Amino acid sequence: MKPPVKRLTDLKPSSAPAGAYARPTPMVARRKTAKVMTAEEKAAFLASRPDLAPKS
Repeated sequence: MKPPVKRLTDLKPSSAPAGAYARPTPMVARRKTAKVMTAEEKAAFLASRPDLAPKS
C-alpha cells in the first residue's frame, strides 16, 4: 500500500530564527573581497604575461 500524498499544507512550519538570516560563521566573515584592477594595472599585468594575450 502506498503512503498518502504529502501536500504543502500538511507540512509543519519550521521554527525560524528571530532574524531573517543567521549571522555569518567566522569562516564566511573571514573571506576577503576580490580586488578589481584598474585599466593601467590590467595592461601592465597582461604585458608581463604574453601567454594570456587574446588569440587572434
